[in-house]
Amino acid sequence: MPRVDLRFAEPDDAPQILALIEALAVYEREPDAVEVGAATLAEQLRSERPPFECVLAVDGADAIGFALFFQSYSTWRGRPGLWLEDLFVIEERRGEGVGKRLLSRLAAIAIERDYARLEWWVLDWNEPAIRFYESLGSEAMGEWTTHRVEGEALSALARQPKAAVT
Repeated sequence: MPRVDLRFAEPDDAPQILALIEALAVYEREPDAVEVGAATLAEQLRSERPPFECVLAVDGADAIGFALFFQSYSTWRGRPGLWLEDLFVIEERRGEGVGKRLLSRLAAIAIERDYARLEWWVLDWNEPAIRFYESLGSEAMGEWTTHRVEGEALSALARQPKAAVT
């Protein structure tokens, strides 16, 4: 079996991160949804306060999987958490334990940073991912419903009369 290493992504990894994001979009049945480009990802990774971090699974020079995450916060626990935005392993490398290693690394990062939890979303139709996550001890938060405002709806909401904040 080829050796797979895990490492934090650097700005020069942006093209490979983008390729993995695009492959994930195809897997999630949204092949035209990706708007970000490699230059933007690289710029964000170079910034003083990057909006995300990324652990890459690499085989030699080739990225075969990634876990893209950022810090969240639990108001009830009063501590940060780790939000996993995307986890993906290319199809031909699934079943080798790469996804489990990526999640294990994120759990270790959360512990190292004294975060209260590690959490993420999974599409309700993605039964293989749900079974995989549950095998690692995750619990579905079934009582929660995701809401999102974006695009014109976000702009319209921002234009609403402003209440004074003191």
